[in-house]
Amino acid sequence: MKVKLIGLGVLLFFSYITFAQKKLDLSNCEEQFLKNNLLLLAKHYNIDASKALTMQAKIWDLPYLSGEFNAINPPNGRVLDVGGRGQKALAIQQLIYLGGKRKNEVALAKVNEQIAELDFQDLLRNLKFQLRKSFFTLYFNNKKIETTDLQINHINDLVNAYTEQVQKANVSLKELIRLQSLLITFRNERTEIVNSNFEEQNNLKLLLNEVENIIPVYDETSFNRYIRETVGDIKTLEGIAVENRPDYSLMKKNIEANEWNVKWQQSLAKPDINLGLSYDQRGGAFNNQVNITFGIPLAFWNRNQGNIKFSQIILQQAKADKETFSQKLQTEIATNLNKWNEAKINYRQLSPSIISGFEEVYNGVLQNFQKRNISILEFTDFMESYNVMSLQVNESKKRVALTAEELNSVLNYNVF
Repeated sequence: MKVKLIGLGVLLFFSYITFAQKKLDLSNCEEQFLKNNLLLLAKHYNIDASKALTMQAKIWDLPYLSGEFNAINPPNGRVLDVGGRGQKALAIQQLIYLGGKRKNEVALAKVNEQIAELDFQDLLRNLKFQLRKSFFTLYFNNKKIETTDLQINHINDLVNAYTEQVQKANVSLKELIRLQSLLITFRNERTEIVNSNFEEQNNLKLLLNEVENIIPVYDETSFNRYIRETVGDIKTLEGIAVENRPDYSLMKKNIEANEWNVKWQQSLAKPDINLGLSYDQRGGAFNNQVNITFGIPLAFWNRNQGNIKFSQIILQQAKADKETFSQKLQTEIATNLNKWNEAKINYRQLSPSIISGFEEVYNGVLQNFQKRNISILEFTDFMESYNVMSLQVNESKKRVALTAEELNSVLNYNVF
């Protein structure tokens, strides 16, 4: 009995996991994404770590304390003779950085902190586009499934009715087979759409850190913003991208970081000095002697030449990378603008009056076929054409939305 109850509990649990669903609109998805996304949370630790390194760069090195105490006094036969007639010495030293080392190191740490923040912002930009891509793909694919399900239900009813009529010898078996073939075609198309939804559903759940399946909710009245006349010329869009793209700013910050690294490596070539005070009870020229101490390395051979040369080469590489990225960004903007324009033109060619009229024709054809006013061949040809038309209209809208959102992502700015 217990085994049966446990089995039933496991079955119910997996049924819940399989069929649990949550309806979310785009703003709800983005809100949950910002709160729960694990990649964002992990990347944010890089910012905190960079801030910690900036704090560490500002801290002085610890002073160095040394001492010397008498162990054996042979003339007097004493051990640990450190009293008023004994011997002891103390010294304290502090390393003083010269050549602007600390200033350059702190400046480099601050730039690295800004780089970590820009890296986070670029990850946010990319993940946000993935979120919107999965959201709209799921939404429009679900619309395709709704349309296909409606047709499958109608044809399934006809197949059931024709099966009875075939048994009564009122219609031919060939007509039933034709309907069954159409039904199989639609079911196969539905299966392909459902299968493509699995990957997008998994992506969306991963982005939201969600266990339930997401049903996207979208107000299609806002779709019109995606089919506006223009979003500006290439130069205008390039200016927007340069101002808003975190990875472009990251390229500039990399150059700045490498410039500070060159200065830091050059400053490391200059020797530092150790300053201090020492006290010697009896070991100096006179009793209770207090001295000022200093020490500085002599930079005869190692002037940090290799590291300076290396940092200068990396700086030139960073400048070249920025130029390459600028060219790539221009191409990326032009490509995505062309993709959106093409998708918009294709969608606009689908006249709303034709689409609505096609719906009326669909209902008329279905009723006339049920009344036996048109042949099975005419009916199935029309249904296949209608299905293709319906799916293509939906696909066209999805392509407009996705290319528009991709352009938003490329610019890191909502032009729609």
